[in-house]
Amino acid sequence: MIRIEETTLIDAPMERCFDLSRSIEVHLQGNVHCGGQALAIDGVRSGLVGLSEQVTWRAKHFGIWHNVTTKTTALNSPCYFQVTMVRGIFRSMQADHFFRSLPPGVTEMKNIFSVAAPLPLLGSLAETLFLRRYMLRLLRERNAVIKQIAESEEWEKYLPSSSQTRRV
Repeated sequence: MIRIEETTLIDAPMERCFDLSRSIEVHLQGNVHCGGQALAIDGVRSGLVGLSEQVTWRAKHFGIWHNVTTKTTALNSPCYFQVTMVRGIFRSMQADHFFRSLPPGVTEMKNIFSVAAPLPLLGSLAETLFLRRYMLRLLRERNAVIKQIAESEEWEKYLPSSSQTRRV
């Protein structure tokens, strides 16, 4: 199993960063090169993902299409949420997302991502040779998209107005 920690500083309010991180549309923007899609299987496919909600993601990695179904297994708005794989290619996968306000108006977004390759013996080799680098690159790309959107006016097209915000 590999464990990746990544911290990103974003010049935007914590609540905005938290919600953008739960946005299916923002997630897809961060994985556009993989042909990512949110499928209408066993869960939601747009908007902000809430507690106990599932999303089935489809994307091409290493030249092969994969489906991974994740579930939001913990949520404490606007400080923390956890996403856990319930079905997919890996033996296990879990992502913890922490948010903290720093002065002046900066948000620290910390991700702890754990994943275990599917085959126990060959999986350890794959984790060492390429999976860690590949997953870190995907996480950094996703975080860069969240940062770019949160720090611009673009965030308004991804987040519902305050009167329509979904309760978490």
